[in-house]
Amino acid sequence: MKKKVLCLVIAFFFLFVFISPKGLLAAPYYEGKVIKIISGHEAGGGYDRMARILAKHLPKYIPGKPTIVVENMPGAGSLIAANYIYNQAKPDGLTIGSLDRGIGAAQLLKVEGLKFDLLKFAWIGSASVECTSLAIRSDLPYKTIGDLQKARDPIPLGHTGPATTSYQYATLVGVYLGVPMKLVSYLSSSAVMLAIERKEVDGRAGAYTSILPFIKRGLVHVVLRGRVAETGAEQLPIDEHLCTDPVGKKVFNMRSAGDYIGRPYAAPPGIPAEVMNQLRDAFAKVGKDPELKEDAKKSSLEVSYVPADEVLKVLKNFLNESPDVVKEFAKYVKF
Repeated sequence: MKKKVLCLVIAFFFLFVFISPKGLLAAPYYEGKVIKIISGHEAGGGYDRMARILAKHLPKYIPGKPTIVVENMPGAGSLIAANYIYNQAKPDGLTIGSLDRGIGAAQLLKVEGLKFDLLKFAWIGSASVECTSLAIRSDLPYKTIGDLQKARDPIPLGHTGPATTSYQYATLVGVYLGVPMKLVSYLSSSAVMLAIERKEVDGRAGAYTSILPFIKRGLVHVVLRGRVAETGAEQLPIDEHLCTDPVGKKVFNMRSAGDYIGRPYAAPPGIPAEVMNQLRDAFAKVGKDPELKEDAKKSSLEVSYVPADEVLKVLKNFLNESPDVVKEFAKYVKF
């Protein structure tokens, strides 16, 4: 009898040591949980559409298959969302921020109200690179950037606030390429496009993929782009190539840094490494998902994962730009 009891004790011991910790007792961290993506932009724009496509497909690649929801927290070029992610969201991997690619300028220029350090975020990576472009209504006589430079009257362009690419890029084009313009503010990129349809404004600056649905409809055409290209925009003239001012060339080059990180995603500092690795691995894999690619194509978006270390590298270089270029940049880029 004692021998049988001893055998049972030994058997249970081996079951506990070799099976329980990693099998019976250890459920995936994300099982039964909800991840919230905080989008720093209004609903309907390119950032928002990308976040919702990721929310649909990412769970397949995260152990435990959590539910993912999107919550819009627009304002100040995603500054409000970034402050929330950095200071209020718990470092548990359940809150992710979709931030504006131009947010590095906010830290570089030390804008009031900024309460984060971009270099200390837990970066997941970026869902794509982005081509910044300038689009003009197709029914107007302006067919090239040269036509815009010759315009007699200021060209009204819509934008979504000083902290956004739509304002900053248009401003630099006006200053360094001599395009006369008048900037008109709207609450969202979708509101800007509606204003273009109503002929309240003549065009806008912004991400090529965000504008692409309206290019396909024939509402607008694109006449200029930044350094980073995308499929369909490769042959467009590049801003810094047309600029004759040496400092202006450097400013255009500097502004393009954000395009390399396109649509970046970050989490609060302090998240355990194993949780961050799951998120980064999921982002890297979902970009190759055929169903996601099909959904992205329907929304005129391209998905190309930029790893977290590359995002951080771009930000470090941007935040260490030479003082003379930063001084010139600060004259025209406002928040």
